[in-house]
Amino acid sequence: MRADYERVLKQRNALLRTAYLARKTGAGDRDLSTLEVWDQHLAEHGATLLAARIELTAALAPYVAKAYEAVSASRSPAVIAYKSALEESGPIHTDGRDALAARLATAMRSARKAEIDRGVTLVGPHRDDVTLLLGDLPAKGYASHGESWSYALALRLAGYELLRADGIEPVLALDDVFAELDSGRRERLADLVGGAGQLIVTCAVEADVPPSLRGTRFAVTEGGISRVD
Repeated sequence: MRADYERVLKQRNALLRTAYLARKTGAGDRDLSTLEVWDQHLAEHGATLLAARIELTAALAPYVAKAYEAVSASRSPAVIAYKSALEESGPIHTDGRDALAARLATAMRSARKAEIDRGVTLVGPHRDDVTLLLGDLPAKGYASHGESWSYALALRLAGYELLRADGIEPVLALDDVFAELDSGRRERLADLVGGAGQLIVTCAVEADVPPSLRGTRFAVTEGGISRVD
């Protein structure tokens, strides 16, 4: 899905870039008659990718909120949402890929002159973003160090829980995350992940991992690995 979209985007950008450079160097206008074909392909693949991203973000949202509350014990809820430029022309619904493709095609036609002037594709999922909020404020720029780490963990745990909800038992890997948390957040995270079927935790300082998080422990020193009893 994403590979198909990026392939079409690369070809479309190459066409726009060639035309842009030709005008800039005085080589004259280039034939852009094939741009309509790339528009159609980009709209089709873009609609599929856009719908999938919106659906995934919506599915992750409740898990992110739950995990963040559990780890941080914060009163400010974690809110994740997909932000698409297409929303400027009205709400986006994922119940019709053809409708999304039509909106992308319309947006490309509106941006055609600007795209030719700049030599790059200005419309599509590659221009979209995911917004991360704490309450009504964006996490970026407002979240403290502990809140930022709690949010990052919430995203990781949300993906893990979403896979479990689909009947998959993935490996949950936490790479030296406890060192970045205060004692309260460490204990809450340990309680939250202690029941995972497959859990791998790494740390530079053994004391960073709460004793309540039980399991087999290994020490890696000077290239050797030994079991810690």
